[in-house]
Amino acid sequence: MDKTLVLLAAGMGSRYGGLKQLDALGPHGETLMDYSVFDAVRAGFSKIVFIIRRDIEADFKRVIGSKYESVADVQYAFQALDDLPAGFTVPEGRVKPWGTGQAVYAARNLVKGPFAVINADDFYGADGFRKLSAALDSGNPQEFCMCGFYLENTLSENGSVSRGICQLNADHTLRTVVEHTKIERKNGQIVSTLEDGGSVVFTGREIVSMNMWGFQSSLFDALETQFTDFLKAHGTELKSEFYIPFVADTLVKQGKATVKVLTSDDSWFGVTYQEDKPVVKSGLEALVKAGRYPEKLFQV
Repeated sequence: MDKTLVLLAAGMGSRYGGLKQLDALGPHGETLMDYSVFDAVRAGFSKIVFIIRRDIEADFKRVIGSKYESVADVQYAFQALDDLPAGFTVPEGRVKPWGTGQAVYAARNLVKGPFAVINADDFYGADGFRKLSAALDSGNPQEFCMCGFYLENTLSENGSVSRGICQLNADHTLRTVVEHTKIERKNGQIVSTLEDGGSVVFTGREIVSMNMWGFQSSLFDALETQFTDFLKAHGTELKSEFYIPFVADTLVKQGKATVKVLTSDDSWFGVTYQEDKPVVKSGLEALVKAGRYPEKLFQV
């Protein structure tokens, strides 16, 4: 069965018109997205759907999408403020997009089978894509999955990070995700500072969600229902957002789906702070030297 990789790239626009410069972080100017597409195709994903905005369409297709057309079926869906379920309109003054839930909803007419969802500007590593691909082969419409990473493999040396700590059931399905908004290394420990001023010390082996999900196409019916419910409650607000983890959590709590938690031993890379760039560059260089990736990913 064909598997689709959905990349959330609608936030990649520039304030100045045109496309924001994607950071060249690999040894030959590769972006983190290049590595994700390379890993996904190797793991059996044959179709790629980019979620973008209309105003960056031409530039995005020319600079980014065209690169991958020789290795996968590349398509585009558009996150637009007014792409809402029937009966809803955009409240006056709203300019903020409706969140990652609406971004995935935008792909509803392009995705027909199992699919993965990732952030376009993060590095996840090959292990996660292999595990997601294998889990999606079940085809069970009520069985979803996510690939989590060990907390210690997702921290920045340059400041605190926000992470969703996963709490699991005995069968390794997801029970819930608890957001911690300020986690950092302090005096040799990994510490989360809580809003009330208290703190929690973690071992680093906790599993965190980095927005690497695996779904069946049955998710789109749930998205329609939950997005409608969300808009009934928050549709007149200017800043509320509808997020994918919330959708998955709701389905789990309603008993309508399970989310199997897979774990990757790879390190997650992302540029939370500008100072993270040298660390990411050296990490990618080490992976290339170790033979995990070819020197050049895509010949264009």
